[in-house]
Amino acid sequence: MKGLITFEGIEGSGKSTQMRLVADFLLEKKIPFFVTSEPSGTDIGRKIGGILFDRGHRDMCAETELFLFCAARAQHVREAIVPALEAGKIVLCDRFSDATYAYQGAGRGLSGEFIKIVNDWSSLRLKPDLTLLFDLPVEMGLQRAIKRNDSLADSSSSDRFERENVLFHARVREGYLSIYKSEPGRFRLIDATMDIETVQKEVRSHIMAFLNAH
Repeated sequence: MKGLITFEGIEGSGKSTQMRLVADFLLEKKIPFFVTSEPSGTDIGRKIGGILFDRGHRDMCAETELFLFCAARAQHVREAIVPALEAGKIVLCDRFSDATYAYQGAGRGLSGEFIKIVNDWSSLRLKPDLTLLFDLPVEMGLQRAIKRNDSLADSSSSDRFERENVLFHARVREGYLSIYKSEPGRFRLIDATMDIETVQKEVRSHIMAFLNAH
């Protein structure tokens, strides 16, 4: 049993929390799995992420942002994701290529055709088998993100993307919804305004349906 399951959504959507709970679920079921994230799924990716999320890099152009994310993805796919899939594991990944189309495409305004060329080379044309899209109003997501950051020891650690304006995040959300509408067979749209337990119940139902089908 193997497959790439990705967790996508805007800031504050709760996707990372839900992925951790799914990992606990798979552990209980004794299903082999591998948990990872982008861009920090490898040592090289974490270093690239340090550049990407640094709030001091306000002048980073959209093209640089795209190439850095895809550089991290190239390493991630080859070093971590493909080996895990070849070992027969379910791979749970916090963000993947769809985030690039949503953030650098819809959010930054880069063309989808340009992104596809760069991403296809970077990802070895690997596509998720199942994508869970956690959707909620932008204002609610940003409020959650701010609350989360305020609870951290260093409340100034919010990254460069979280500090973008509401219009940017609205474009990202619309970008995600557009991708979802273009590939409904791969996506499962989840109402992320619900409480954690209710969301997790729905997520597990989608995960089990996927596992039973494979």
